[in-house]
Amino acid sequence: MPPREHDSRGGSRSFSSADLVAGLVLAGIGLVFGVVAFGYDMGTPLAMGPGQFPLIVSIVLVAIGAAIVVRAFVAPSQEPEPEASIDVVEYLETAIEQGPEVLEERPMRPVVFGAIPWRPLLLVTAAVIWFAVTIDGLGMLLAAFGTVVLASWARSGVRWWQPLVVGAVLTLASWLIFVVGLQLRVPLVGDWLGG
Repeated sequence: MPPREHDSRGGSRSFSSADLVAGLVLAGIGLVFGVVAFGYDMGTPLAMGPGQFPLIVSIVLVAIGAAIVVRAFVAPSQEPEPEASIDVVEYLETAIEQGPEVLEERPMRPVVFGAIPWRPLLLVTAAVIWFAVTIDGLGMLLAAFGTVVLASWARSGVRWWQPLVVGAVLTLASWLIFVVGLQLRVPLVGDWLGG
């Protein structure tokens, strides 16, 4: 465990296992997207091939995952630590340097790892899997809508209608950008629906 340092707000910098797990999962999903993307034609910057969008998504996911992993080690925690206790590493160092008698005044603080945020982890993973599984069968419109709705529900405190509105707006924006603006030949309705 990295040493703790006190910041100006009275909090401390410490390791966050929740951020580490979330960042590694996100980067892993991004790497899978990248590997899959290289199986498709990349095209050119003006005439994008089917592999360019998954590759861009891959790069973005890996970058965000890497940022979250870095945050796991450097972001300050919000809880101030009691001055009267020390963590395991300090406990052992103090015992070696000053003898075990000194430690009776400063009890050892247990090592506490952050709780894993299961809801965001599962829903964001489900959103990525939904898009990968349904893009061909349902088409871009329903695949993008479902992906945004699932990812939006990852945040707690969301009302039932908010993900639907965000999904509709982002699906419309995707259609305008990729189909109208870039004129990509993306199937709007997939094979499962007779497209």
